[in-house]
Parts: sequence; structure tokens; C-alpha cells
Amino acid sequence: MDKIDSIVRRMAALPMARHFGRVQQMRAGLISVEGLNGLASVGDRVLISLQNGHIAGEIIGLGPTIAEILPEGSAEGLSVGAEAELLFAPTIAPGDAWIGRIIDPLGQPLDGRPLPIGPEARPFRCEAPAAVRRKRLGGRLPTGLAVFDTLLPLVAGQRIGLFAGSGVGKSTLLSALARGVQADVVVIAMIGERGRELREFVEKTLGPEGMARAVIVTATSDRSPLIRRRCAWAAMAVAEHFRDQGRHVLLLADSITRFAEAHREIALAAGEPPSYRGFPPSVSNLIMSLAERSGPGLEGAGDITGIFSVLVAGSDMEEPVADILRGTLDGHVVLDRTIAERGRFPAIDVVRSVSRSLPDAATAEENVMIGKARSALGAYAESELMIRAGLYAPGSDSRLDEAVKLFPQLDDFVTQRSPEIRQSFHKLAEALRVPLAPQMTRRVG
Repeated sequence: MDKIDSIVRRMAALPMARHFGRVQQMRAGLISVEGLNGLASVGDRVLISLQNGHIAGEIIGLGPTIAEILPEGSAEGLSVGAEAELLFAPTIAPGDAWIGRIIDPLGQPLDGRPLPIGPEARPFRCEAPAAVRRKRLGGRLPTGLAVFDTLLPLVAGQRIGLFAGSGVGKSTLLSALARGVQADVVVIAMIGERGRELREFVEKTLGPEGMARAVIVTATSDRSPLIRRRCAWAAMAVAEHFRDQGRHVLLLADSITRFAEAHREIALAAGEPPSYRGFPPSVSNLIMSLAERSGPGLEGAGDITGIFSVLVAGSDMEEPVADILRGTLDGHVVLDRTIAERGRFPAIDVVRSVSRSLPDAATAEENVMIGKARSALGAYAESELMIRAGLYAPGSDSRLDEAVKLFPQLDDFVTQRSPEIRQSFHKLAEALRVPLAPQMTRRVG
């Protein structure tokens, strides 16, 4: 029955009329088409005939008589007067049959199997839920990782950033969260990743258990910036579909940096001037509007818990994308290369990381333990160079003495896995050498 419904929906989506224009010129990577202006809008897709096939593109500018189109691939074989068909604004129609599947940003299957379309076509870009009607943050989410269950808690509807350079274990940490975080559906956006990494991530890193509840939306690094930018919007639209059904969705976006870089290419082609370290002014609103679409839903709907990764060169938290996103989210986690180089994974710098769900997400006793652990790690970090150089003299500073004593256990604690939150706090109490009262972690919201 689902297959018949899908066929009926595809037939209903067929256009009643087709609209065509003609290529007038191509210059600086943009194709100018005349004859579409009475119907076309910015953001509409266009299919252009080539000598050996077709090429799709997106309208990024309109003039009195022409539409400026950025192609999604090579325009080799394009000639003046070529036919251009207006496809209008694209939509995406997710459904339950999408769970366990890999799709491209236009909703087409990439795993070689037919993909039924869902009951409702959704736009790629839409407004976030009304701020005054959104729910508060929900309860604590078990993650399977002791550090996130204690020092950096994650709650339903929270949005956090994962800030890391290349090669420090970002993808491995994301896959651990995809498998471990309690959620009904996991939506993963792989934006601008290397092509060989997709299969490795699905089969080895994520595994059958993680894939069983996941929808992967991917656009590899060789795809057009239009497709790479649309990848984040498509993943968010899929997450919103399941959220509106009342489900809790975990959204993993890797990475927002490549999303912003794709937008930069498009904006510069459209004539927008670079201003913010090479990024156009519109990049701030682009990132913030995407992040705001995640988070708690309206009453009666589910939540989208968002984890957004950011590539930072040399751990520079002040670079544009990191700076914009950090001010929008409910916490950030920093992966440090020096920690990774000494063999500790995940290479989380707890001192520089923060979860804004605290202190509400923990009991008073747990907050005391979290504060003690952060204080010890902070004191050690402040004097680490002196300690490693052999200049530290025990007894000169009682706070530092305690930090040095606790650091090996706390450093090991960050690497530990744990099936439940309470067990994670027991492990933290052992690392801090303090007793833990038999109380349950309370909810927030």
C-alpha cells in the first residue's frame, strides 16, 4: 500500500504545464536565461539542455529580462539559445521508509534501492518554531560517554557545537554519539565529506546498529556548492518531519564550516561582497537561522537535539564560523590537538568546553562534583607547562597539589564509556575520591 501511495504522490506532483526560456549568455560562471522572469523566483531550479545531456542550476539573481543561474556542474557543451526549463522551488518529502537509508540533498536514494516519497512535501528553508510557544529544554539524555553524562550534560532539545581541527577524532566522536544518544531517529548531514569516507562511516564507524535508526543526507566534496549548501537544509527538513510527528530527533551536522564555505561561493558568484574574513555578510543569518530551526518543538511535538561540528584551524575559536555558531548554541565542546597527540580520545578539552544546560540538568550534589572536577582540571591546565618542566614543588599550593593528585584519574575518566547517567556519576565520584549519595539525577524543563 505504501508503494501505491508513493506512486500516487509522484503523479500528483507532476506539473500541469512546463515553462521554458533560452540561454542568452554565460559569463563568470553564471548562465543568463531570458524568458523566465514572469514566473521565476530566486532559489528556483532550472534544467538546461546541453549538447550531450542536461545540467541543473539554481537562480541566484534576477534582472529586468534575464535570470542569473549558477550551474550545479560543468557547463561544457552549453550553447547560446539552449533550452532552459523552469523547475520552480524544490521540495523534499521524508517518510518512515527513509530511516536506514542514504539520500542526496534532493531526496534521491544513493544506496541503489527505490525510495518512497513521504506524505507531505516540505520546503528546504522554513521559519523556526515560534519562540514564545516553544517548549523548554527536556530531560537528560544518556549518551554512552561518561564525560557527556556528567561534566558536559546533553538534554533533549539542546544544541551544542563540536569544535575541532582535522584529524583529532571528530568523526569518531560523532558516530559514538549517533549510536549512544537516546533518540527515536538520528539524522546525519555529511556536508562536503571525502567520497571514500561515506561507506567507511556507514559500515565501520556507524555500524548496522546505528544505521538502523538513522537517515544520512550526504553531499561529497566534489559536488556543486549549491548541493553542498542544500545538504544542511535537507537534513534539517527531514529532522523537522520526524519532530512534527512527536518524535525525539538527534541531528548531527558535519560540518557547518563546509556549509558556510559553500554559501560563500554562491554569494560571491551572486555579487555579494566579502566582508567578514572573506565571508559575505549574509553568512551570519544563514548559520543562525539553520541552528534556530533545531531545538525544542512546540507543545505536542517532539524535539530536535542538534550537534553541529565546526572545523577550526589551529583551535582558533575566534574564526568567523566558530564565533557565529558559538553565540547561537546551548554549549560547545572543544577537541584539542595536543590532547589527541598524547593518545587520549575523545580529545575533549573539558576546561574550554561548556554545557549551558547546567546547573539545572543536575542535582545539587552532582553540581558540586562537576565544579570540583572542573576546578581541578582548570588548575592543572594553568600550570601544566610548569609541571611537565619539573618546576612544580609539592606543598607550595594546596589547590594545585590536589589537582595534580586527581588529574590522572580525571583524564582517564573522560575516555570512559557508561551505559547510564547514574553509573557515570559513580565513576566521576571514584575519580574525585568522594562518596556519592544514592539520589537520582533530576530532569530539567
